[in-house]
Amino acid sequence: MTWSLLAHEPETGSFAVAVTTCALAVGASCPFVRAGVGAVSTQSITNRYLGPAVLDAMARGLSPAAAIEGALVGDDGKNLRQIHAIDSHGRSAAWTGQNCVEWAGARSGTGWSIAGNMLSGEAVIADTLASFLARQELALPERMLQALQAGEVAGGDKRGRQSAALKLVTTEDFPDIDLRVDDHANPLDELERLLKLWRLTRAPGLRNQPSRAHPSGSTNMDAIEANWRRQGLDLKFRR
Repeated sequence: MTWSLLAHEPETGSFAVAVTTCALAVGASCPFVRAGVGAVSTQSITNRYLGPAVLDAMARGLSPAAAIEGALVGDDGKNLRQIHAIDSHGRSAAWTGQNCVEWAGARSGTGWSIAGNMLSGEAVIADTLASFLARQELALPERMLQALQAGEVAGGDKRGRQSAALKLVTTEDFPDIDLRVDDHANPLDELERLLKLWRLTRAPGLRNQPSRAHPSGSTNMDAIEANWRRQGLDLKFRR
């Protein structure tokens, strides 16, 4: 019921998942990312426990293929599942169970993986990949959303469209980008709008947030208030 794109950008250490489907709130169930480890999307008749299990295995040094194989061993529904993963070496792998609804399949390469099921046809995956490989002038999040848009034009989910999500992590224990469109007539268009807002209002402040390198982040109240004034906000901390 979904197709998704995973990517790893070694220059920034980014791991990202972009996903869309004709079901409610895909961002709550399919995408998983972990700094320094990898990215996973678990879909079809989704088993959310598979995402953390694969990430844990890759953190121990297993390849994506071995991690997926191990995670599925105890899953009696493995032939209903679709799951793919990418690791910090750019290695990728995918599993599409034999009972997944047609069209279902995946393509994986160094630094990327695309998988989908309940699709209108194989062209959805092919066109998503072609766009992703061609638009390298774009920043990774925009490049991934453009790729999904190309897959949508090729037919997308055979049932229609409803939700989409984008999750990206770099160095921290939590994502830099975690955007979700849970219910919308044009979820990818709405996700692109939210990404533009993130670029404008959230991305500039990331350097001031608590991080591994700076656990408290920026706490200079005068500087924070000055930034609020630049935004036209009459706000002050209690002192």
